[in-house]
Amino acid sequence: MSAGNDVWGDRASAGPPSPFFRSRWVPRPAHVSELSPDAGLPQGFRAAGVACGIKPSGNHDVGLIVCDSESPVSAARFTDTGTPAAPVLLSQERCSLHALRGVLVNSGCANAATGARGLEDAAKTQGAAAVALGVQPEQVALGSTGGISMHLPVEKMLQGILAAQRELRREGDGDFQQAIQTTDAFEKRAILQVSLPSGTVRLAAQCKGAGMISPSFATMLCFVETDAALEPHTADLLLGVCVKRSFDRCSVDGQLSTNDTAILMSSGASGVKVAPESEDELRLGEALDALLRQLAIMMVADGEGAKRTGRVVVSGGHEQAVEAVARTVANSPLVKTALYGGDPNWGRLIQAVGAAMRGTAPLPVDLTIEGMKVCSAGAAIPHDEQALQEAVQREEVEYEITLPGEGAETEVFFSDLGYEYVRVNAEYTT
Repeated sequence: MSAGNDVWGDRASAGPPSPFFRSRWVPRPAHVSELSPDAGLPQGFRAAGVACGIKPSGNHDVGLIVCDSESPVSAARFTDTGTPAAPVLLSQERCSLHALRGVLVNSGCANAATGARGLEDAAKTQGAAAVALGVQPEQVALGSTGGISMHLPVEKMLQGILAAQRELRREGDGDFQQAIQTTDAFEKRAILQVSLPSGTVRLAAQCKGAGMISPSFATMLCFVETDAALEPHTADLLLGVCVKRSFDRCSVDGQLSTNDTAILMSSGASGVKVAPESEDELRLGEALDALLRQLAIMMVADGEGAKRTGRVVVSGGHEQAVEAVARTVANSPLVKTALYGGDPNWGRLIQAVGAAMRGTAPLPVDLTIEGMKVCSAGAAIPHDEQALQEAVQREEVEYEITLPGEGAETEVFFSDLGYEYVRVNAEYTT
């Protein structure tokens, strides 16, 4: 399988959906305004995306982001797989992850399972990007997505880096977005204006992901920029907390990628300082949380042929139990195909709960679908079957599961499973 499912070419991609905050599960915070997709990155950032021939489709496949601040602040999170790709390993081992000045990304080749050569190739492109951006190599993080086991075409990358360097501009995030996408059917990016007590800042993000997505991070690349002035601890705290509430909470197919990367960069160019444990930090955190949660839901909604998005909320019991149930339900082929077909067969959810809770029989589980309770203490109860049939035909369907006990709660956003997913994942070299 690929780390982005792009070997022979990528799917046709549309622009970013409007409005950005379109899911009922992620309301737009009152102090956040959506800006036009071409409004430009936060102050202190430039981006570009170009085609250098990695993708047979001829689409953009190399992207650069640079922070022009001399004293940037950043934070990063990576996949926790046991087989991380070369760009992940190199970024973790050699980069100053709290002071990044640039990001180099390519699509069409994951540079994963490529051994020592993969690390050498990654280092060559990192060095070239550093020279092009006028920064130190350890200030440039790497990201790759595409076919696993394919060697990085270094010469093409070097040409792409030079071409991208010439195209860097504040309004270049759209081209950069195109350069990181693989099987994405639409762009996942946004530019937000955030009103803080100390002033107004801008927050932007570019994200990709549609397949090989699991609630143990996700198969995705996400880059976030802000012109707020953050301290390293604040940036790391905000990114860590928001990733756990967003990309850690989504699943398309339960598969963990080799290349997952999320990076937050702060230029401080707005002059608005966000002090730790301040109202500014709280408000910026709320904006970042909403931004990443909506991006996570967009990835699920784009789940390679998906028609519907589900949200399972599990409460009661203890943390380990609710996590096991939520993940088992979200990754159940039977649950996912029922979601795809708009089928009210809620027995599939009950079997998934039972599979996650072995040895607890008889389990008095409650199940509510779109506000309609259909199962109480493990037994079916009367409900409006026509209303339920109509409810599960919606684009977003919510399932609430209650286990015995109190104190724990979790959620997972997940896609359905239909014919197109099989086609997309069968028609490329694995």
